[in-house]
Amino acid sequence: MNGSTPIHVTSLLIASSLVFVTLFFSYWQKLKLEKETIISVVRAVIQLVAVGYVLNFVFGYKNPAFTTLLLLFMTFNASYNAAKRGRAIKRGLSISFLSIAVGTLVTLMILILSGIIRYEPYQIIPIGGMIISNSMVALGLCYKQMAADFKNKREEIETKLALGADILLSSKEIIRDSIKTGMLPTIDSAKTLGIVSLPGMMTGLILAGTSPMEAIKYQIMVTFMLLSTTAISSFISCYLSYRGFFNNRKQLINRPEN
Repeated sequence: MNGSTPIHVTSLLIASSLVFVTLFFSYWQKLKLEKETIISVVRAVIQLVAVGYVLNFVFGYKNPAFTTLLLLFMTFNASYNAAKRGRAIKRGLSISFLSIAVGTLVTLMILILSGIIRYEPYQIIPIGGMIISNSMVALGLCYKQMAADFKNKREEIETKLALGADILLSSKEIIRDSIKTGMLPTIDSAKTLGIVSLPGMMTGLILAGTSPMEAIKYQIMVTFMLLSTTAISSFISCYLSYRGFFNNRKQLINRPEN
């Protein structure tokens, strides 16, 4: 394969018939997901077309400051969505932003210093998007697990506090479980690479005409970077958010569930 095969609009319209498979099963099994499916498909098409035009502009406008601002915007948007999933987390937006920003910064710096990528929009934006979105999902899982554990293990924590334990020691097990919950999907995904599925980036590169061995190198890089950012973001978010479940007198307080 010498290059990617252009996809015509007509071909996309024919491929859109695959959506009717989802609609059929939803109607057949009375899942009542027809409206949600149609809305999600329409939104996906509109958003992707808009992003395509934006990226065309961004890739042609090689300005490091503009690229950085776009990364910050992506980070804020991901932080906002993570905070919505973790309504029980006090200062969820600021904690999420800091966690994702640090994880993204450290990971991108290592990739740039290693020479794998350059600080160019056509490389930084796609790679940064993968890092940020993965961190967002991990934080959502961390917050959900933490809120559930603080609710279900309330008596256990209060017993530890009554016996003189500090809030950190009382919450240590919950923090570890939450970090683990955020990291496990990425770790499990890494275990099955190349055996269960060919990941999106590798598949895209192969379809674009890149040799499989070269595509594998990029996918290995992606695996490393996702493991890194997930660990960093989960660690920071959990250790910053557990205090929000206690008041100034080191007593557990009731917080809304996710």
